[in-house]
Amino acid sequence: MLTYVIKRFFTAIPTLFVIVTLAFFLIRVAPGGPFNQERGLAPEVKANLERAYGLDDPLWRQYLHYLSNLLHGNFGPSYNLPDFTVGELFAKGLPVSVQLGASALILALFVGGVLGIVAALNQNKLGDYLVIATATAGSTIPTFVIAPIIQLFFGLTWMLLPIGGWGDGALVNKIGPVLTLSLPQIAIVARLMRGSMIESLRSHHIRTARALGLSDWSVVVRHALRGAILPIISYAGPAAAALLTGSVIVETIFAIPGVGRYFVDAALNRDYTLVMGTVVVIAIFTIVFNLIVDILYAVVDPRVRYD
Repeated sequence: MLTYVIKRFFTAIPTLFVIVTLAFFLIRVAPGGPFNQERGLAPEVKANLERAYGLDDPLWRQYLHYLSNLLHGNFGPSYNLPDFTVGELFAKGLPVSVQLGASALILALFVGGVLGIVAALNQNKLGDYLVIATATAGSTIPTFVIAPIIQLFFGLTWMLLPIGGWGDGALVNKIGPVLTLSLPQIAIVARLMRGSMIESLRSHHIRTARALGLSDWSVVVRHALRGAILPIISYAGPAAAALLTGSVIVETIFAIPGVGRYFVDAALNRDYTLVMGTVVVIAIFTIVFNLIVDILYAVVDPRVRYD
């Protein structure tokens, strides 16, 4: 296993290099720049700013300079927030996004998994139909519709939750965005768990376990669930990377100072370094969680071996 992890680590390096390279040049292709304002700057002022940030250098030199800084853990300064570096913005916003994403992921895996098991055990019955109908609605309604509904009813009408803001991480401020993030994931996990659990319950080793007189609890939890959870593990890897690095829509609607909100502002203002930093962080999270998924596969399924 250790050899496999080391190989994956060295494989991730060229993958991350390709992602950084593509992102660096693609964002430069987009029209505009960090100092192209609506009313425009004086040519002398704009030239001085570009000289100060090295944007007047040839593109290849800017690229090599960025790679050199990145290897030293320096994401560079923010062009539109000159009082902060990208690293300082991440130090402030990433913990917020991680708290929201981790809470939403745990809630989605638990609630969605339970609903999927209930639906599988009651296949073609009322409980199954209710879960499928709810999961279908939850997976089709976008978050930019769910969030205003939660704000309208729970915030403005019933006044149970604040309609926005972080509030230093208070629990009441997390409930709305966590629910908004988790509801679509609950729907997806429930449908995945239902399908995989039905298939697992029909396998030969489950029939053998029932023939041996094992209790329903033992058959479902100790035997069927172990095989049914594999698709959930596969889905949880990229879902965790997406949720932990923040949701652009949810953080914007609820006015939460996370990485997702920074990414929106950076993309609109052509803040090259902040966009690049966000891409690098998301890529690292995706690579790490995919590796964790592969390791969990070997732990859950004894047939999987990486030696």
